[in-house]
Amino acid sequence: MDMDKSQPWQKEEIVRHSQLLMYSFKYWTQRDLILASSQQLSPLEIALSLFSADFVVVSHGTQADPVLNYGNQKALDLWQMDWSSFTSTPSRHTAEPVERHEREQLLTQAKSQGYISDYRGIRISSTGDRFYINQAIIWNVIDEDGKRWGQAATFSNWEYIESGL
Repeated sequence: MDMDKSQPWQKEEIVRHSQLLMYSFKYWTQRDLILASSQQLSPLEIALSLFSADFVVVSHGTQADPVLNYGNQKALDLWQMDWSSFTSTPSRHTAEPVERHEREQLLTQAKSQGYISDYRGIRISSTGDRFYINQAIIWNVIDEDGKRWGQAATFSNWEYIESGL
């Protein structure tokens, strides 16, 4: 299998992006996204740890209609997509149309505050499975110079919603 598809965390731009996710999460929340600093991990080891974490991490860019640019393995599994499909999806498509207005307001709030925590909302997978995300943290992805690269979210708590059919 193509390394870029099976192990995207090894790509140089994803290793750099993982560093941005780690730095900006710590900047806004004063907490570590993963405990890499205490373990003296290399950038590649950090990228692998983040990609294989037992919680979801996703991010999108700064486009007018932001496109997802990162999803760890938990995110790919939850949204039922491969790396290529996930990273070519407008992030608004992770929510149902009726949920998109609330999602947009939330992202605007996070953009102005730097981050928000304890978010709960409904999301939808590529196959139509619906699920609540609980206790999500959404933050602005920035670099050491304060340049904004997008927004990210993490959560470890979700529950599927019965379809009622």
